[in-house]
Amino acid sequence: MLHPDAKLAANIFDNPAAQTTREGFGRGVVEAGEQDERVVVLTADLAESTFAHYFQKKFPERFVQVGVAEQNMATVAAGMANYGKIPFFTSYATFSPGRNWEQIRTTIAINNVPAIVCGMHAGVSVGPDGATHQALEDIAMMRALPRFTVISACDAEEGRKATLAAAKLGSPVYMRFGREKTPIMTTADTPFEIGKANIFWESESPAVAIFATGPLVHNALLAARELEGQGIGVTVTNVHTIKPLDQTIVDIAKKAGAVVTVEEHQIAGGFGSAVAELLARECPLPIEFIGVHDMFGQSGTPKELIAHYKMDAPSIIEAVKKVIARKS
Repeated sequence: MLHPDAKLAANIFDNPAAQTTREGFGRGVVEAGEQDERVVVLTADLAESTFAHYFQKKFPERFVQVGVAEQNMATVAAGMANYGKIPFFTSYATFSPGRNWEQIRTTIAINNVPAIVCGMHAGVSVGPDGATHQALEDIAMMRALPRFTVISACDAEEGRKATLAAAKLGSPVYMRFGREKTPIMTTADTPFEIGKANIFWESESPAVAIFATGPLVHNALLAARELEGQGIGVTVTNVHTIKPLDQTIVDIAKKAGAVVTVEEHQIAGGFGSAVAELLARECPLPIEFIGVHDMFGQSGTPKELIAHYKMDAPSIIEAVKKVIARKS
């Protein structure tokens, strides 16, 4: 059943409202700008696509259009952060951090300045844009950087809260956002704290712990409802902060005895890898990974691609049953 402490939307399964997580960023960064005049926004010729135009309209004097120059954008943001600003800089994730990773590493991570990298249009759900624009490696790239916090919001409301929290963190952050409208699961009352995972679904006697990040949390919940109808109990935990990971993941995993991770990203080096690293140190147990298995994306509708790469609810159900069979 849905966890009462999560305070989720009432219509989470039946015709849920939908909005892109990047719009949550757009609303959140305006709020952050209203709360702190040090907040500035930069973009690389993609103001509307990244929803940075919300901030541009509200605070034109604090908005910088860098042009198609993602590497310059990272270094400009680093300089602004070094002199007391709180810069959010936006582009498609394939370009930032894809194209400017070295500048992010050298000018932001090494110097430990509070610049916030906003990677938009991440995952295969970018759809028809195809492999060149479908960032599936960004989590791996950014969680490898010392000093960076890595956040992947599950919906637009959580994206708004995450943006507000990132503005106050005072250290480098990578935030991952999607293009496609996805179900809004959380509410204004749903708890959010950087580094704190939230249990969204909890059966009485869970046989598997499902850890999910980003909008695919909704597919994990759909799978959990179907599994409970089949007499298989699970927990579903929304892990919005991929780095640092919440240590309570260990306790949740121990209770179930088996784990399935869910992400719209390459399996190698991504969220599932981070969970596996944590559990290997603390409590080795059977684990299955939902995500993209060493392939690039391709053109198609978001729904088609999520199913093709086996990240839909039926694939999560299959993984749960497979990992149960591996339990000793």
